[in-house]
Amino acid sequence: MNLTNISTVKDVLSRHGFSFSKGLGQNFIINPDICPKIAEYGNAQAGYGILEIGTGIGVLTKELALRADRVSAVEIDTRLLPVLAETLDGLDNIKIYNEDVMKADLHRIIAEDFAGLRAAVCANLPYYITSPVIMLLLESRLPIDSITVMVQKEAAQRLCAAVGSRESGAITVGVNYYGEVKKLFDVSRGSFMPAPNVDSAVIRIDLHKELPLSQEDEKFFFSVVKAGFSQRRKTLANALSSNMGIAKQEVYDTLASLGLNEQSRIEALTMEQLTAFSKALSSRV
Repeated sequence: MNLTNISTVKDVLSRHGFSFSKGLGQNFIINPDICPKIAEYGNAQAGYGILEIGTGIGVLTKELALRADRVSAVEIDTRLLPVLAETLDGLDNIKIYNEDVMKADLHRIIAEDFAGLRAAVCANLPYYITSPVIMLLLESRLPIDSITVMVQKEAAQRLCAAVGSRESGAITVGVNYYGEVKKLFDVSRGSFMPAPNVDSAVIRIDLHKELPLSQEDEKFFFSVVKAGFSQRRKTLANALSSNMGIAKQEVYDTLASLGLNEQSRIEALTMEQLTAFSKALSSRV
């Protein structure tokens, strides 16, 4: 079954009485070139188990299953289950979990389904939940090598921006703390049914084997990042004073000890400067 043929897709969905949900951000891929590329870039290969988030009608799921040893997919929409039973018929290395990924026990899924295998994540993420899902995957410390996802093009630019550049934000820092991120390729809006109002891009995050801070320092680090970017146009001293109650002089002294200007804003600090500043400041307060 050609799952990127518009007539075929419409026929399958019609027979199952399926209609697209705007609330779930459903846009199904109909460009036949996209999913094979995502699977290839996303570590779908022998020796790997792939966790997919959101299946649609199974276009990417099928490509992953043809390459990887196992595929476990988390799909929140119960209406898609009978559709997937038809479109993925004959592929015996796929397991579908009808759950909300934000509540699912992903550690258990990986441990049970991918025993003896390396693991990675591949997904075409709904735009409305992109950042929460990515941060959930990273903060959960899942035993995975990489996260390869399709996101809104604007989100991809922000995620892949250099930390310390004007385009970066709290999510940029968060992603770069846990791994190395890069944009792989763009995807035009015409590659989907129904077509969204914006273009997309595929990115991959290769997770660091070791993180730069201890868990105790890490908690403080993310508090600083959240506070700083919530008022990114203010100086670090002003932002941390108003959001965390830290004395401005402590911030000034910490910045000075690192050779940084006391008028520094969080958006101008590199990843190395941010982690060094957070670690030094936490020892003072």
